[in-house]
Amino acid sequence: MKQAGRIISLLTTVALMGALLLACGSNTEQSAAEQASTAPTTEASSSPAAESPAASAEAETGTRIFKDWTGHDVEVPVTPQRVIYHGETTGDLLALGVTPIGVMKNTEGSVYEEQIKDAEDVGFPISVEKSLSLSPDLIIFGNSDDAQYEALAKVAPTITFDTFAPLEDRMRILGDLLNKKQEAEDWIAQYTAKTKEMWAMLHENGLKEGETASVFTMYPGNRLFIMANAGLPQAVYNEDGFKPTPLIQEIIDAGEGFREISSEILPEAAGDRIFILNPVPEDAKKDTEELLKSTIWKNLPAVKEGKVYYFDIQKASSDATSREWLIDALPAEILKK
Repeated sequence: MKQAGRIISLLTTVALMGALLLACGSNTEQSAAEQASTAPTTEASSSPAAESPAASAEAETGTRIFKDWTGHDVEVPVTPQRVIYHGETTGDLLALGVTPIGVMKNTEGSVYEEQIKDAEDVGFPISVEKSLSLSPDLIIFGNSDDAQYEALAKVAPTITFDTFAPLEDRMRILGDLLNKKQEAEDWIAQYTAKTKEMWAMLHENGLKEGETASVFTMYPGNRLFIMANAGLPQAVYNEDGFKPTPLIQEIIDAGEGFREISSEILPEAAGDRIFILNPVPEDAKKDTEELLKSTIWKNLPAVKEGKVYYFDIQKASSDATSREWLIDALPAEILKK
């Protein structure tokens, strides 16, 4: 698939920068809604009340066929116990109460770093040998690379997963796959309610209808990026919240998660409020400092009005656990005196 190469190259560069920029680089070729599973292969009674405890236990420990993101029909455990997750949104699983035994550990500084301290690092690219040593009963592979998939499928049932899908879609897919459907629906309902409360509180404290916002970050080599459709922008752009500027909307409509821009474009790109993602590499941090000292930056209306906010790029990510954290962190930063 065309997207595989783009995703792989993004993952390679993001090892230096942090997980957010990685999570921005691809449109999916298949709708996340197409990831569906069939009934368990362990046949159940047509009357739930008539099902015996033994039959129920057998269904929980049986297998079923699951159709993944790229169309594989995979026989997976009904209730996986030893999951390897290789992707950028590990916090999705944590929000459902599932701690993977193996992950891609680019998570230093993330809000869930402590939660996965005992998980093994399966590397990037994913190590087949390491994966095999962990004896997984399910591998969730956030990529569409056929060669890697075929190698992993020899280790354990492996499903491809679209880590760039909308949050609610990802949670429902994982809820289905991990036998956590109710947990997924409960999480979505709670998150939606809390998000609405957050925006209502911000409007009560000065946020105006239709205000625009921009999210920027620096990459090594004095490269300035405007973020459009992953991580913090997913939380910021909301029907009850901020709107993208016309340039950012153009980037979103073009299917780009981010775009490199020159500083001369800042007056066009900057919204009524500006969010800066603090980068990880030291040289990118220094470039950020230089940008903030520049005349073009200081003349932006949002800068003059003191409406610039800062988040560490590793914390302001796309996964469910980070998005929960942002419900508290976003208003705390905006309303900070």
